[in-house]
Amino acid sequence: MRAGFVDAVQVIYNIFDQTLKTNSSLPARKKTSPLSLRVPFDEGSLTGTLTLDSRWPANDWRSTYFVPENLTASVTRADALKPLLQAGMTMPELALRFILNNPDVSTIIPGMRKLRNVEANLAASDKGPLPAPLHAQLRPHRWDRTPTKWSQ
Repeated sequence: MRAGFVDAVQVIYNIFDQTLKTNSSLPARKKTSPLSLRVPFDEGSLTGTLTLDSRWPANDWRSTYFVPENLTASVTRADALKPLLQAGMTMPELALRFILNNPDVSTIIPGMRKLRNVEANLAASDKGPLPAPLHAQLRPHRWDRTPTKWSQ
């Protein structure tokens, strides 16, 4: 990045993984290099649809990622965000608009398996960043995870 050979930067950033704000190497990137942020829904936990009973087929990568330890922690942390939702707001909207508060963002890469997901993501983008007070309430929900055997 410092040598100018990087045309774009792609990193994980979401309500739980706020490392971008503290990563000292990213400010060194050229301001002209687009910053694409991936995993905005934290592998699905920030959609608000996971429950302690969520299960996946054995050949689905989520069956090895959302082992009981991670599923329980992910659901608990996501549920703690639900009281912060404003009237009519969904968890995916909250997650995407949180990212839009970062002025360096060029692109967000959310998963979209259905047309209604595409439409909802576009609608969230059209609403723009979260109000500053709500964004500030989300900052303490940062989750600094320690790698474990289920980490991927």
